[in-house]
Amino acid sequence: MATGHEFINLADLASARVGGRAVATNDDFFAPKSNLVKPEPAIFIPGKYTSKGKWMDGWESRRRRVPGHDWCIVQLGMRGIVHGVDVDTSHFTGNYPSHCSIEAVDMPKGITPSLHAVDGAPWTTILEKTALAGNGANLIPISDRRPWTHLRLSIYPDGGVARLRVYGEVAVDWARVAPKGRVVDLASITNGGLFLDASDTHYGTKGALIMPGRAKNMGDGWETKRRRGPGYDWAIVRLGAPGTVSKVEIDTNHFKGNYPDRASLEGCLAPGATINHLRAASWSVIIPETKLSANKRHYYSGKQLTQVGAVSHVRLNIFPDGGVSRLRIHGTLARN
Repeated sequence: MATGHEFINLADLASARVGGRAVATNDDFFAPKSNLVKPEPAIFIPGKYTSKGKWMDGWESRRRRVPGHDWCIVQLGMRGIVHGVDVDTSHFTGNYPSHCSIEAVDMPKGITPSLHAVDGAPWTTILEKTALAGNGANLIPISDRRPWTHLRLSIYPDGGVARLRVYGEVAVDWARVAPKGRVVDLASITNGGLFLDASDTHYGTKGALIMPGRAKNMGDGWETKRRRGPGYDWAIVRLGAPGTVSKVEIDTNHFKGNYPDRASLEGCLAPGATINHLRAASWSVIIPETKLSANKRHYYSGKQLTQVGAVSHVRLNIFPDGGVSRLRIHGTLARN
């Protein structure tokens, strides 16, 4: 990973997987704006054309013949603080924009069409006009630490962008999400949970373990390669906020010939800890090693859980290897 681009380990606030969507553009003649927030990497299909031209897996405007530039507005799936973006131009080689800029607004109730193309306020520039490279990632840090709900990507003067990844921290309104001791999924990405580290991520999709909804298929989960020696695999999840665990779900949906034989869950209270600190941390057992079944939701509560107090991180251990589609850590916020 390139130095200074650690933000790519944060949540993609704009991904369609968490409700992100492109809501407006001045031009998507060749390829629709909706492609910008697709969660999967962009692909290229030689020889595939539409009635308008070459099929491209991205957002692409026509060749501009008058002054100005093109733009697309993305509504973030999760309101949050942006740490960095990837303006990904994969497969756009002779048709990518030379430059881009990004503006933002914080309007939780939505943005009206009258504001889509407005210059200046209420839009705030968070990325000044920046040169882009074609056919690949353009990882750009963002320094403004205010939360936003919408971004406007401007491209100069025209062209195609495959994906817009918006990496950052979810801004969770805990007073609304978990009032008066309400039990919530503290691990969910929509509540600020983050898939931090794992012994092995050979298969599956990074971060799928804490995504909304059940897995769509076997690729929509966390799966390790087949272990050929001693040991076991593990994954560490940072909770959206420290809390006390009251119910756990381990879902092996779609994993039938490759689910783990057994699993255990541990927790620790180390807010803000680095991955290196967590790897060496002292973990407390919440669920002792227990048998799992194929393609099934496993629930644990009450006496099945060891009460260890508030935790900020959990570690799911699987024995010896295999796949888990979702992990839910239901609990109440720790009282300060």
